[in-house]
Amino acid sequence: MPSPSLLQPGSEGTPSPGRAILSGLCASLVGIGLARFAYTPLVPVLIDQGWLSPAQAGYLGAGNFTGYLIGAMIASPAAERFGAVLPLRAMMLLAVAAFFACAAPLSFSWLFLWRLAAGISGGVLMVLAAPAVLPHLPEHRRGLGAGAIFTGVGLGIALSGTLLPLLLQAGLVATWCGLGVLSLILTGVAWFGWPRQQRQPDKRPPVDAPRPDRVAVVILIVYGLGAVGLVPHMIFLVDFVARGLGRGLHEGAFDWVLLGVGALVGPIGAGFLADRIGFRGAMRFALLVQGAIVAGTTVLANPIMVALSSFVMGAFIPGIVPLVLGRLRELHAGDPRRQQRAWARATVSFALMQAAAGYGFSWLYSVSLDYRLLFGGAAAALLLGFALDIGLARSPASR
Repeated sequence: MPSPSLLQPGSEGTPSPGRAILSGLCASLVGIGLARFAYTPLVPVLIDQGWLSPAQAGYLGAGNFTGYLIGAMIASPAAERFGAVLPLRAMMLLAVAAFFACAAPLSFSWLFLWRLAAGISGGVLMVLAAPAVLPHLPEHRRGLGAGAIFTGVGLGIALSGTLLPLLLQAGLVATWCGLGVLSLILTGVAWFGWPRQQRQPDKRPPVDAPRPDRVAVVILIVYGLGAVGLVPHMIFLVDFVARGLGRGLHEGAFDWVLLGVGALVGPIGAGFLADRIGFRGAMRFALLVQGAIVAGTTVLANPIMVALSSFVMGAFIPGIVPLVLGRLRELHAGDPRRQQRAWARATVSFALMQAAAGYGFSWLYSVSLDYRLLFGGAAAALLLGFALDIGLARSPASR
């Protein structure tokens, strides 16, 4: 539970920090956890019931990704023009509308349009939600607060494996509408919880700190490499276990559940760690642990190692997000506009690198039929990211 200080009412009639965190969590759950991750379990049913062909289902996924990129790019300009609260509310409503619209399979173009809209919603919410809340939290609670906000992503992954099978028993129309109703409720919960007043800028970084622009570029590269490292577990885990290791679909599904459990606890754990050792130390720890665990899976690939890696990598799918956001906020301390723009660029970098890795790893598997090469490539990307971050600190130019 939040500490009492987080539950105290905000000044000037604004919501308490805990209430603001809840709004951020609802936004990440609606925009990313549901609008993005709830689609994947629906794909087989959409195909089986004739709503989509396999190719069309893939195009709808690509449409959502395209929308996410658009949303990430327009979020900062929208916030600069209208403030953060109006776009946040509007994009949560757009996600709600997209769910209800998808309940009517009028045509492929219709569904594509609304999956694109859902992606735009997710991109804007990912960029704006946490930066709207974090300045209003006590400095020593911002890691935990960011983790709590992005727990919504993990909740969406967990719900995709638990709630959707129950909704699907009533049919696809009922499932889309059920997701719409849930998102509408969450939008209502978040509506009046967004902070409105402007906070005083954070303290400026020391004069001898590394140049922000140079460090930010390295952080974006490292974040992109982290995205590459997550792809094999996000896309290929079940098939790797079921067919690659010959353990069957049941075992693959079990490891996917472990990944979902990890995603549920990862953001809070990452935020707690950041409050203890700082965002920079926590991010480096995350990269090193991920690289080691994926490398171990590549070499050993026994049931215990695969289960452990499923949980750990599941934790960092959403868990790495608050760490990178915290790094960028510290880097541009005292300049909210640059903080927001840097976070928008990071979101775009992550999405682009993840998509490129998805296509690249798919091609690599098609020519090699060896999943270990994919996991080996992911481990290399993560360890390279760790090395770049360490090298940045030791570079004379960064001092």
